[in-house]
Amino acid sequence: MGNWFALVQNEVLKVWRKRRFAVLVLVLLVLIPIFVYAQMKIAHGDAVKFTDWRSVVQQRIADNMNALASDRIPEEWKRWKRALVQQLQYYLDKGINPDSPNAVTFTADFLANAVTLFIPLMVLAIASDLVSSERASGTIKMLLTRPVRRWRILASKLVALTLYVSLVIPTTALLCYLISGLAFGYEGWGAPVFVGFRLHGTAIDTSLVHAVPQGVYLLMEMGLVWFSAMTVAAIALMVSVLLQSAAASLVTMMAAVISGTILASMASSWHSARFLFNVNLNLPAYLRGTPPPIEGMSLGFSLAVLAVWGIGALAAAFAVFTKRDVLN
Repeated sequence: MGNWFALVQNEVLKVWRKRRFAVLVLVLLVLIPIFVYAQMKIAHGDAVKFTDWRSVVQQRIADNMNALASDRIPEEWKRWKRALVQQLQYYLDKGINPDSPNAVTFTADFLANAVTLFIPLMVLAIASDLVSSERASGTIKMLLTRPVRRWRILASKLVALTLYVSLVIPTTALLCYLISGLAFGYEGWGAPVFVGFRLHGTAIDTSLVHAVPQGVYLLMEMGLVWFSAMTVAAIALMVSVLLQSAAASLVTMMAAVISGTILASMASSWHSARFLFNVNLNLPAYLRGTPPPIEGMSLGFSLAVLAVWGIGALAAAFAVFTKRDVLN
């Protein structure tokens, strides 16, 4: 057991010495204020044009209804807009502002928008070369001379990776909250958020809709973001085991993640694409009933697909790492 903890500690320190986590924090400190400023400009523009939040919501409903009348908008976009109109009308009928500006809503929106690309890229900065970089530098030979089974070595890397991924999500949320709170205020934890919307064709089922405090919603969202990030981390670990080059590992995973954002918006008629991991990363979208990119997808389906991909990737990584001659 002592050797196990020493291995984990060694892997954690390896990542820390690369200072990549510090770089990620620095990137967040640069980008978050930019997004906060953009959100402030939007809020200021709405305050000038409209007298209260109801006018803003009504205008959004009208804009989306007008867009539905256009023949130039693809059908999958129209399906999304129909669902959005019904949700906004539901909030309007209940007298709840869905876009109340505060630090909590900003944090939730940031995580929801970052889950498919920005957060996976932050994970890749740590995970993409855990093994391939050591093979390229030759340090893997020294590591494998220890009287420790190979699966334990890779398991220690997985534990270290899990710790860092588990640190990336709350760090992102905390920085978003602290920085945006300077502009929007730090209240809003108890504001109601409606969840439970279910899409049936072009209509939304509201029979299971219920309100949860905004703080609870944020925690739910963070859990789903963590699940998506861990799936990306597991696949990145497998690619790092399979490829010798650290650059090749990073480029391969970046291509896979970026292609997912493209497929999610363009492959609505390719039903088999719903089994790809990169199309299922946007788990928080299900909380508010946003239509999935491909018909037939649901929260349970996406969780199952990501779980299968993650477990399969780890199984392949351990099988290859323990059997293949990684010394050459």
